[in-house]
Amino acid sequence: MARLEVPVQLRWADMDAYAHVNNVAMLRLLEEARIQAFWRHPVSDQAADAAPAVQWPTAVLDAGPGADVSTLVARQEIEYLHPLPYRRRPVIVEMWLGYLGGASIDVCYEVRDDAPEPTVYARAVATLVLVDTSTGSPRRISEAERVAWQPYVEGPISFRRRR
Repeated sequence: MARLEVPVQLRWADMDAYAHVNNVAMLRLLEEARIQAFWRHPVSDQAADAAPAVQWPTAVLDAGPGADVSTLVARQEIEYLHPLPYRRRPVIVEMWLGYLGGASIDVCYEVRDDAPEPTVYARAVATLVLVDTSTGSPRRISEAERVAWQPYVEGPISFRRRR
């Protein structure tokens, strides 16, 4: 199976008083990677002088106002393994699907650096429910979405400490 590797740039504001990325900012990094990987980004949304965005093969959901579908985060769990110090080079958010259901997916994440022996700073999972924006009700994953996402399905995350 395949995994997505999305580079995400840290922001100065992500750092807390302890000189590492704040726990809430870590969830924002995951959100940033998820949006890049799963939502289509129209060319017209990009500034004329900006480098073109990577179009991920999994980016099959329409984004923005007026889209037919939205995603709601139903659940999130994160395990912090090491403090992530601020740095100028992006972190890598590695993603795969731990579950591909009828109307929901579990997006699994590992936040790491790009070194030959990478440090994994956090592991997480987010359950997303696809919702029809006109009705507000969950809607089934379409065949096109299922085909795009199926190659990225593998086992779920095993968290280190469970009660």
